[in-house]
Amino acid sequence: MAIPITVLDCDLLLYGRGHRTLDRFKLDDVTDEYLMSMYGFPRQFIYYLVELLGASLSRPTQRSRAISPETQILAALGFYTSGSFQTRMGDAIGISQASMSRCVANVTEALVERASQFIRFPADEASVQALKDEFYELAGMPGVIGVVDCIHVAIKAPNAEDLSYVNRKGLHSLNCLMVCDIRGALMTVETNWPGSLQDCAVLQQSSLSSQFEAGMHKESWLLGDSSFFLRTWLMTPLHIPETPAEYRYNMAHSATHSVIEKTFRTLCSRFRCLDGSKGALQYSPEKSSHIILACCVLHNISLEHGMDVWSSPGTGPVEQPPEEEYEHMESLELEADRIRQELTLTHFS
Repeated sequence: MAIPITVLDCDLLLYGRGHRTLDRFKLDDVTDEYLMSMYGFPRQFIYYLVELLGASLSRPTQRSRAISPETQILAALGFYTSGSFQTRMGDAIGISQASMSRCVANVTEALVERASQFIRFPADEASVQALKDEFYELAGMPGVIGVVDCIHVAIKAPNAEDLSYVNRKGLHSLNCLMVCDIRGALMTVETNWPGSLQDCAVLQQSSLSSQFEAGMHKESWLLGDSSFFLRTWLMTPLHIPETPAEYRYNMAHSATHSVIEKTFRTLCSRFRCLDGSKGALQYSPEKSSHIILACCVLHNISLEHGMDVWSSPGTGPVEQPPEEEYEHMESLELEADRIRQELTLTHFS
């Protein structure tokens, strides 16, 4: 007698039909230490991200084995903090490296969509005054509401406009403009500028410059190093200080500006995909720009959740392309020069 043979559809048996979610990994099955070592963030922070991004990551799909928001977030965090699509990372949560890449793209898009929610200048007068007070307490520099600088992030050579992304070290990069407060929270992030542009050109063409030139935050200013032009809203160090007051101004300026240098080191320490140790970001300039911005959003969210910006393991100075000489960059803008002279005489004499 013939024995009927049933051919089983393994996918149907395991996952059913329709838009089911495949739960490959459970947060509750592992320790906090494991989560920190593999993904760089604690359990409650990851739960918060699932709640924040879940709706965006559960978009309709034709795939019958949709990856859960939780798994997508873990995959993305694993990439951001390790800098590579390691096989062991995908194996740990039960997905392929190709799926890891899709997860990173999905989570990056969801974070970028929320950038304006977490990266912004304070709007009310009380918050602006609080910024000034905090910076003044640090080193005695009055009127400061933020420190500005640029950082290069290495990317693969793009197919088009190749030379525009080659920086002074001969590497392809994006030159990213950022402003932070005294805690290291980012208030402005522009990650789309080609690496060939000098810092002063990036700032001059930025939306940040347009906003301040239009009168945003009057009677306040940012601090920038000597790679930028002096402006009425941007105080730079004196190139050749001559008086004791000018030396004290420069010392206070340097001590205050160091906040963003620490912030850059923290970003690159926490998000190893940015520091170049695993190689350049293997994406187009646009996608690389979004990954950098997504890491900045996560940086600010972590601060809101009490993860001190200075608590991450320290690294050495962020390696940047060598700077050119900037003697010729001292601005001739008379009003800006008057403001700096008045500030120096009033507060540092």
